[in-house]
Amino acid sequence: MKTRGYLLLICLLSIFAQAEEASDSVGPLDPAYEGTHGMLVFNAASALYASHMPMYRKPHNAQIIYKIEARDPALVYLVRDANMVTIKPESFNLQRLIRGETLTVKADVYIGHFERGGSLTYEQIELTFSEQKYLRMLKDLGEPVTRQTYDLVNLKRGSRMLVHQIQSAPSYDHMLLLYGDVNCITNIDTGKPVPSEKILTAKLSFCGPMKPLYYETQDFAENSSSGK
Repeated sequence: MKTRGYLLLICLLSIFAQAEEASDSVGPLDPAYEGTHGMLVFNAASALYASHMPMYRKPHNAQIIYKIEARDPALVYLVRDANMVTIKPESFNLQRLIRGETLTVKADVYIGHFERGGSLTYEQIELTFSEQKYLRMLKDLGEPVTRQTYDLVNLKRGSRMLVHQIQSAPSYDHMLLLYGDVNCITNIDTGKPVPSEKILTAKLSFCGPMKPLYYETQDFAENSSSGK
C-alpha cells in the first residue's frame, strides 16, 4: 500500500510539474495589450463572428477573427438585419485572443460604428470568444504596396471569407463574405495602395457572389501609423 501511495504521489508531482512548465512556456500576458478592443460582428451560416478593428501599434496591432457565442438571441437577429453591428467590450488583454484562448466578456452593442455615430442598442451582453478563425499580426510590414493580397478564411459549414492583409500606411482593412465555393485569384494589382471599395469589389468579382462586410481607410492613413 505504501508503495502504491508513493507511486501515486510521484505521478501527481509529475503532472503538476508538466502543467507548470506549460504555463511558463506561454509566459505572462503583455500588459500593453490591455484595453478596449472594438469589433465588427457579422454572421455566416447561422453562426456569429467578431473581427477585431486593428491599428498599427499595441494594443491593437492584430487582425483577429473569432467565432463567438451569445446567450441573448437578440444579438443574432440584430446582426442578421442590420447593415453594420459593432461591439465595445469591457477592457481585456487582447493577447488572450492572439493566443487562441476561450474568453467570456461583457460588451455594449451598437448599430453602426461604435466610435463614429453608432447607436447603442444593447448594454453589457455576455459574449464568449470560442474559436479563433484568423490571426495576423501587424508588424514588419515593409513599404506600402500596390499589389494587394487577400487571405481566404474558412468559417462554419463551408462558409468562407476574404480578409485583406493590411500593409504599411497608407493601407486599408477590407473583408468580404463569400457565398460560393469558387477558386479565384486573391492577389491583385490595384495600381495604388488604397483603391476604392468599388474597384476592389470588381477586381475580386471572379470569387463569385459576395457580401461586403467592412472597409476602413481612416485608421490606416499615413498620419495614423503611430496608432491611438
